[in-house]
Amino acid sequence: MNSRRRFLRQLSGTTALLAGSETLVNAGKLSRHSGSAHLITPLKPRSAADTINIGLIGAGIIGHYDLNCALKVPGTKVVAVADLYDPRLVRAKEVWGNDIITTRDYREVLTRKDVDAVLICVPDHWHDRISIEALRAGKHVYCEKPMIHHIDEGKAVIDAHKKSGKVFQVGSQRASSAAVLEAKKRYEAGDIGELTSVETFLDRTDALGAWQYTMPPSIDQKELDWDRFLGDAPKRPFQAERFFRWRNYKDYGTGVAGDLFVHLITGLHTITGSQGPTRIFALGDLNYWKDGRDAYDLVTAIMDYPKTDKNPSFQFTTRVNLATGAGGNIHTRLVGTEGVIDIGWNSFVLNQLKRPTAPMYSKGYDALFTYPQAMQEEFIRQYDQKYPAGQFTREIKNEPAITFNTPDGYDDRLDHMIVFFKAIRENNPSLVKEDAEFGLRAAAPSLAANLSADQRKVINWDPVGMNLIKTT
Repeated sequence: MNSRRRFLRQLSGTTALLAGSETLVNAGKLSRHSGSAHLITPLKPRSAADTINIGLIGAGIIGHYDLNCALKVPGTKVVAVADLYDPRLVRAKEVWGNDIITTRDYREVLTRKDVDAVLICVPDHWHDRISIEALRAGKHVYCEKPMIHHIDEGKAVIDAHKKSGKVFQVGSQRASSAAVLEAKKRYEAGDIGELTSVETFLDRTDALGAWQYTMPPSIDQKELDWDRFLGDAPKRPFQAERFFRWRNYKDYGTGVAGDLFVHLITGLHTITGSQGPTRIFALGDLNYWKDGRDAYDLVTAIMDYPKTDKNPSFQFTTRVNLATGAGGNIHTRLVGTEGVIDIGWNSFVLNQLKRPTAPMYSKGYDALFTYPQAMQEEFIRQYDQKYPAGQFTREIKNEPAITFNTPDGYDDRLDHMIVFFKAIRENNPSLVKEDAEFGLRAAAPSLAANLSADQRKVINWDPVGMNLIKTT
């Protein structure tokens, strides 16, 4: 088989598909549900009794996206929805049917015996608590990223997950992305040589990308539960912007680092198998979106990844800018000694080179021309004798670029959901790679970037023991 065409085999035990040098081959055989293509084959229910019943906790934007995606997996059904805003419960019945149970109190969803799995799509400061309660209630859990609001919350979620025996998956779909998983194969095959650095960014341009989401035309405080929304956050009078645009505030969200660095780090850890950096330094600014928020709209971080049995030591730089004039985009570049992989949302380009086997010299930008003519001629004579042209290469050779593209309509979120429900059907939590430990190891460096930007100092992290290291 042509080396530029290889099978993407057994992604989490799934069907194989063929990736070509220009685009994805065999796309016509890919499965589609409601216009969304997926590359991981779901397990079909054996009977109607084999249906996995879902409870949605948090019916905001991402709750709708996640549940609609989950319902594309064969053998799933929504039976209950919880949200703190009554009009969203009305909308839930409009979208998913009048027979579903709706409530403001998520605990009513957890106590229902007909709920097998929950999707937790609430503000970040509620992630750990609801995840732990759901696991203790015997539910499988899909928790949106970041898994936690503060780093010290992570181990309690890990402990609850281990004790539960249930499936737990964090909701960064980069862990199941076809582009990321194929890039992982290229990395593991040594196609870029030894990794030296990784550069990433995830930028946005418009107001919606900066979380200025549309608010209701009129707001009746009686139609929502402000006190429950606050939870363990500082108590304060009702403020509609904080309720509907909570990502803008550190009391409830985790800023661009928690929302978007997590995607980038999840992809990086999936490809390299790394457990995380040891040192994190970041700068944060609020430059453009001065709408009352206290979360930065621009964060740049550099992280130091140590050598492990999975990867060499390398530097990782990352950025999120919510007001870029270049348009929003996502990019990850893995730089190696013999190649570079540039990864977008659903594609990548691999560029490789072959280094010469002989030392290089040049009559151009090199010290050689600064020596006397006789000395230059003697150097070349000795060079030709030591490195005969037929036995040694003398120039860097660039190989043809290799590209990978997913088919039109491909949805990595759907693949991520398929992994989650496959693990439930097989009663095999280990099928999920983005479990609670992975979730903490992706979230902690992101949240450490916030700490670094706030405190203007390097944050030290133990990625193996998953602990912050205090320094004087």
